[in-house]
Amino acid sequence: MTMRTLLDRLVQTMQRQGLGFPNPPIPPIFPVHATVSFDIVWDGALATANIRNAAQGFEGSFLSTGATITWTADQAGFHFDSDNPADPAANLITVLGREQNGVFFT
Repeated sequence: MTMRTLLDRLVQTMQRQGLGFPNPPIPPIFPVHATVSFDIVWDGALATANIRNAAQGFEGSFLSTGATITWTADQAGFHFDSDNPADPAANLITVLGREQNGVFFT
């Protein structure tokens, strides 16, 4: 899947306005067009957990998986490939979940 991200648009807006980034200090530059692609291989659930913390107004259902991801980045004069195929042994943790907090906490 290849897509433009909200961050890409934020960077373009800030750079067009000559703002740069205050922290860490990054001076304004012209946007660099690049393409990033992700390939996710899903694997079955290894463990599940339901967490509820009423004091902090948070609850969620989570599952740990053995999913892996490889990705590439391309721009003029630069190319990056992550490990391909992805090494499942290098995966520290992959968690998918659904959570509720704030006004959505019930």
